[in-house]
Amino acid sequence: MPYDISPSPVAPQAGSRLWTAGASAAIAIAVLLGLAVLQPELSWPLLAGAVLGALTVWAANRRPARTSRPDARAAETVPDAPAADTVLLEQVFEALADPVLVVAGSEADDISDRRILVANAAARERLRIARGGALLVSALREPAVLEAIDEALFGGVERSTDYAGVGAQTRHWRALTRPLSPVDGRALALVVLRDETDVRRMELMRVDFLANASHELRTPLASLSGFIETLKGHARDDPKARDKFLDIMATQADRMGRLVADLLSLSRIELNEHIPPAGRVDLARAASDVIDAVSVLSAERQVRVVLKAPLTGAPVHGDRDEIVQVVQNLVDNAIKYSTAGDTVEVVVRPDLTLEQVAAPWSGGSRGEGATRLPLVTPDRLAGLRYAAVAVRDHGPGLAREHLPRLTERFYRVEGQKSGERLGTGLGLAIVKHIATRHRGGLTVESAPGQGAEFTAYFPVAAPKAGSGRS
Repeated sequence: MPYDISPSPVAPQAGSRLWTAGASAAIAIAVLLGLAVLQPELSWPLLAGAVLGALTVWAANRRPARTSRPDARAAETVPDAPAADTVLLEQVFEALADPVLVVAGSEADDISDRRILVANAAARERLRIARGGALLVSALREPAVLEAIDEALFGGVERSTDYAGVGAQTRHWRALTRPLSPVDGRALALVVLRDETDVRRMELMRVDFLANASHELRTPLASLSGFIETLKGHARDDPKARDKFLDIMATQADRMGRLVADLLSLSRIELNEHIPPAGRVDLARAASDVIDAVSVLSAERQVRVVLKAPLTGAPVHGDRDEIVQVVQNLVDNAIKYSTAGDTVEVVVRPDLTLEQVAAPWSGGSRGEGATRLPLVTPDRLAGLRYAAVAVRDHGPGLAREHLPRLTERFYRVEGQKSGERLGTGLGLAIVKHIATRHRGGLTVESAPGQGAEFTAYFPVAAPKAGSGRS
């Protein structure tokens, strides 16, 4: 009986299985090879395991499929169990903290046709794209990054591109691009996005602190040095002049202390600005505590501070110390720029929409020439509500051209006097950064001769568990 040499009916299936396994292993190796070059501190150990796992999967699929009986050529094959290494590779790819993308495109396509084929969990969350991929231009719109991806796709060029993300909280990113081997005639590129916000903030904080400290401390230091020389000279035996100079020196030393404290506070807030606080604060209680704390200062200046707040409170998400600092800085400024007999009004309003609490335009006159301007505006999120604290004084007011610069460090309006206690010029800058960190906002409304009103607002806290109200 001649041997039957006709092809086995399971051979095409085995060949297809072998090709699929080999292609999957090749793609996995290519992706992790690119990651190894872009992230050597993390990916080379993973690459070694990936290669071993891919070879194991390929070898397992290369073996002939088992049959229920050795002499039954048409019997169904027993399907192999999913390879554990393939699952492991997918889990590793999904667990990477940095967003990772694989982009495909051809030179015949327009740039708007570039597609994201593969994206890990971090990339899908950051870029808000589906697991099945998306158009590249709908996820990344930074021209420099798109140009770098095209160079990787069609020029075989590796690049590192820095860019800043948009939004109320600016984030600094580095896009690492690397070409991959083409598949089905389409070029592939690997893109890794690395968040370098913390590194940039540390650098900027150090540079800004040194620059600001050296600039602002120069004047009081020069004053102290001059008075010390005078006291060592002809004023040594003049008690009246000595007492006068010592009082001035004490004032300058106090100003230096407050300046250093404000600079340190501002640097600390800026460092954590991108990390939203997780606490819960009653804005009405915080305002009441601040008014109690400034009662001595307001009595000295003969300024009356009035609080209007809801009896049910106004709970917000935030850090209590920072929320108190916001109210404290605003009330301090209002008292300093008020004259004897004036009233400072502090009003707390709960449960407002962004349209109700923030100015819907970027500047514009309304009512008796007053101008309302947003200094900090949060990202618009559907359904989010805010609680606001407004501090109004009846001092000299501010001209419209000064309003956009009020939150700059050390910015002062010339011709205005704030009493004997000089400020550091950092109060509103601190308020701005705290509002930004809390995903809140800040507005100002003022006109010359009509005083000023500053409004800070923060997201409303969710009701406590088991309670019917906030």
